[in-house]
Formats: sequence, C-alpha cells, structure tokens
Amino acid sequence: MSAEYRFDGRVAVVTGAGGNPSLGRAHALLLASRGASVVVNDIGRDPESPGYTGTASAEAVAAEIREAGGKAVANTASVATEEGAAEIVGTAIEAFGQIDILVNNAGISITAPFDAMSVRDFARHIEINLLGTYHCCHAAWPYMKAQGFGRIVNTTSGSMAGYVDQAAYAASKGGVWSLTRALAAEGMAHGIHVNALSPGAFTRMVAAMMDEDSPMFQHARANLPAELSSPAMAWLCHEACPVTGECIDAAGGAVQRTYMAQTTGIRDQALTIETVAARWEAIVAAQDAAILGLGTHDTSTWKIKPYRAERLDA
Repeated sequence: MSAEYRFDGRVAVVTGAGGNPSLGRAHALLLASRGASVVVNDIGRDPESPGYTGTASAEAVAAEIREAGGKAVANTASVATEEGAAEIVGTAIEAFGQIDILVNNAGISITAPFDAMSVRDFARHIEINLLGTYHCCHAAWPYMKAQGFGRIVNTTSGSMAGYVDQAAYAASKGGVWSLTRALAAEGMAHGIHVNALSPGAFTRMVAAMMDEDSPMFQHARANLPAELSSPAMAWLCHEACPVTGECIDAAGGAVQRTYMAQTTGIRDQALTIETVAARWEAIVAAQDAAILGLGTHDTSTWKIKPYRAERLDA
C-alpha cells in the first residue's frame, strides 16, 4: 500500500472556505487532516450575490479544524482588493511564519442571459474571480519565490468552454486558466507549481443558481459532494506532484485532464479567403493535434523594453 500523502510543516491558505457546503471548506478540512496549518478565508456574506442561504463563517471552519486536532486560523478579508489579499497572506505569515500552499477558491457566479446582465455584474466576476486570484497570487509570490517552493491551485470551471447564460463567469474563469498557465511558466524557475482545478460539486453557489426542483440541483445534491473534488486539489498541492500548468477536472469521484491543443492545419504563402474556405476541414481536423506546452522559451532575443511600473501620465 502506498504511503499517505501528508502536509506536515506546510502552511496553506484557502480562500472562500467558510461556507457549508462548499469546496473551500472541504479543501481546508482535507489539508488540515493531513497535517497542514490552514488559513481559512471567507468574507461571510456578499451583499451583491443574491440567493445564497445562510452566512459563511471562516471562524466556524477554523474552529472545526482545531476541534479535530488540527491547526487553523480564520481571516475575513476580501480577495477582490490588493489590500485584502495582502492581509490574507499576512495572516499566514503572522500565525505560522510562512506560506507554502495557496488555493484560490473564492468566487461568484450569476447565471443570466448576456443581454440581461448588467455591466456591474460582469465586472464583479472579473474583480472577484479573476483579479481576486491575481491579487492572492501576487501577495504570496514573493514568499514562495524567496523560499524556492510554492504550490498554487486556481479554481476554474468547465464553463470556460462556453455555457449558455454564463458569459461573465466563463470569461472570468477562462482568464483564471490563462493566468495559471502564465504563472506556471514563470514559476518553474523558482520551484513554484501553479495548476488549475475545475471542480463540480453541490455548494452554496450551485444552490443559489438553481431551483430546488430542477434535475441538475437534485443530481448535484445527490451525487456531487464537495469532498470528492478535494483529493485532486490536494495532490496538486503536494510537494511530490510534478506537474505544473495543468487543468484537472474533479467531480463526483471522476478526475480528468483538460488541455489546450493545436491542430496541424495548413500552410500556404498565397493564402486567400477562398483557400481557407476550401480547406476548412483540414484546418480544424483534430487528428495529430499537438498539446500546447508552456511558453518557457528564452525571451532574451526579444529585446523587450524595460518595464515601467509608474503611470505613463504621472
């Protein structure tokens, strides 16, 4: 029998982990049960997200971990701001002296037709789901880089492939996937692995989106406990896990890989619209498509202009 994978001596931050049921809570409980010290983050209630029942509590989940013999502290800062993310990571440093693992789980989802959704609703998906992930990664990155080790798991979604009434959610989660790939490429030189988890589970978010009598609601409640998505998350967080830049789907006990690929296509130096139309089937044929690797090539020959952090109009 294989040895148990543990996280003794590791410090993990899990955002959006105060709800019950929730993926974040399941993630935090599993990591803590395997020895990790955990910062449980959750703002409690988002006044702009309709339909959520109850109030999530980071302290309740942290207490649950401590009562089971684990180590945990709570944090209620918002991932949607740079200051909030700094406070979240700062809590890990203050309480446990380091941060080794970051699980970006906090997010929102409003299901609505594209032409009915407000600009504010769309922007909030970007602010929380995408920029929230960025803020937390950015706050944790210097610590992980300095210690030469880090494991980051960003939460994306199958919706990024394109779902009806999920334009804002899909756009934000697609951005998370691209951010994951870019950070994975950059993190390889520093011992930082960055992967994405695309989970499927019955959570407060799912309950807020669907009527209780809908078949999907009933299926999720009966067959997709959050706890069955967490083992894949935990493996991506472990020091023994060699992969980076991957997207792993985990729902109801099923674990799969989602990846980007490029078809062989065509090449024609005299390309015309008519050529594209006539050879369309060859362009899109999946046979012999190549999985896209990370862009880790040497960019020194690009002669990139020096980065300027100050505003150009300052």
